[in-house]
Amino acid sequence: MRNLKLFLVALAAILGLTAPPAMAESDAVLGLGIWRNPHDSVRLEIKSCGASTCGYVVWASPKAQADARKSGMDTLIGQQLLRDFEPTGNGAMRGKVFVPTLKVTLSGQADFIDARTMRARGCVIGNFLCKSQIWTKVDSPLG
Repeated sequence: MRNLKLFLVALAAILGLTAPPAMAESDAVLGLGIWRNPHDSVRLEIKSCGASTCGYVVWASPKAQADARKSGMDTLIGQQLLRDFEPTGNGAMRGKVFVPTLKVTLSGQADFIDARTMRARGCVIGNFLCKSQIWTKVDSPLG
């Protein structure tokens, strides 16, 4: 049970994507840019990576960096956390999310509420034990 709780906490700290059905698929480019999680402990740059969309850590709080080191990572900065995100229709995107503190890759979904607000969702097993959170777009890695 403790591992499940740690997993959900880590997922909550790193994840954060979703979009309303009213948004057109071509509007998914609104997701490109720098996003901060709800506690502003991790910031990701979401960008085009060839045929798909990906996300790299561009800033992390000292605590988030320490947590990553405890799990065996040298650094959190520069780590690719989002991989192979592609539009699924109705403004949503799906792909893979790497959770460094648990060393696992999960399926994730991002929904863009508006140009500066994204709801991220991830589930432990299928659509069971899901967690979502709201991420906010920022103008720079530190701003």
